[in-house]
Amino acid sequence: MKVKVISVLDDNYMYLVIEERTKDAIAVDASVSKKLLDIVRKEDANLKAILTTHHHLDHSRGNADLVQRFPNLPVYGADDRIGGLTHKVIHNQVLKFGDINVRCLFTPCHTTGHICFYMWEDGCPDAPALFSGDTLFVGGCGQFFEGTAEQMYKNLLETLSSLPPETKVFCGHEHTVRNLKFALKVEPDNEHVKEKLAWAK
Repeated sequence: MKVKVISVLDDNYMYLVIEERTKDAIAVDASVSKKLLDIVRKEDANLKAILTTHHHLDHSRGNADLVQRFPNLPVYGADDRIGGLTHKVIHNQVLKFGDINVRCLFTPCHTTGHICFYMWEDGCPDAPALFSGDTLFVGGCGQFFEGTAEQMYKNLLETLSSLPPETKVFCGHEHTVRNLKFALKVEPDNEHVKEKLAWAK
């Protein structure tokens, strides 16, 4: 399972997950359709679906254009406000795209319909991947636009912490340095934060 990390807008990430045997691909948070399609062409991949973590335009803006270009392209998400949505998912639902499996993890707080996508490929030694949208970042979590601290606590310490420790996390924004600078203000003697901040810089 190959993950292409695509930087877009000011600090967003969108992703293209490619099954290397078939070249079938799934897009995650397709905010800029032209850039995504450029990567699809460069990788000689076949775009099979779009997964959208939440309805904010910096994560879903490209859906409408992609659905217009490819009328049968399915768009998965947990919130009716997601542009181009064709398949509404629920917590713990498993989707299958060839050998790639996707478990949908409901993580409301940043938005009421936020979902994270946990992926693994059958018969592949690669570590599983979590696409955490605006729930989990390096050194922080998403803003509580539509939810509560209790919800985010459950998202982080129950839902996402239950995943295997080898899981690779692919977040929705590059906020690492900013998050760690804040963490250092809160815990100025935390050596782990100091080391991570030096690494991030």
